[in-house]
Amino acid sequence: MSEISEPSFQERLDQRRAELKAVFLPQLKDRRTLTLEVGAGHGHFLTAYATQHPERFCVGIDIMSDRVNRGLRKRDRARLENLTFIHASAEDLLAVLPEGVSLDGIFILFPDPWPKRRHWKNRLMQTEFLRVLATRTQPGAPLYFRTDYAPYFEYAREVVATHSNWKIGSNELWPFEHQTVFQSRAPTYQSLVAHCVP
Repeated sequence: MSEISEPSFQERLDQRRAELKAVFLPQLKDRRTLTLEVGAGHGHFLTAYATQHPERFCVGIDIMSDRVNRGLRKRDRARLENLTFIHASAEDLLAVLPEGVSLDGIFILFPDPWPKRRHWKNRLMQTEFLRVLATRTQPGAPLYFRTDYAPYFEYAREVVATHSNWKIGSNELWPFEHQTVFQSRAPTYQSLVAHCVP
């Protein structure tokens, strides 16, 4: 009797991305730009943002399926056709984004700070992630980052400030305020705005 081998990492990755394409691409339709929130949580912020910006197609992603489902329920209650939530990592979504489709804005709000130094490699705001993100972002499009963990803010600011694909804006106002669950729990927080450099 032959043994059934476990699928390789690459096979699992390919399958996951094929499933993501099947869910995401029909929702994209013929749109050529989208506004992305990475780690959309329960969808509070992006639902409010999409309500105020009907001209934008807004996509929130999260790796927790329960959060995605909550976001979808908010979208449906608000009857928003310019908003969706997808169960995906940022890396996978960027990998399946079709050529000719680009990001016109990115929000990263209160991501996991991974405070222990040995876990810093898991932080989203890394040089390689920002490089890949820039390849799918319109020149000049903004990246909005906010955290309540001061050491992570300093870390992220340094990574962005020294990155050739991004330029931190000076004294730029936050474009839209709507309190998230994480923000409501934070006594203080810090924000930065950067723009994609062609």
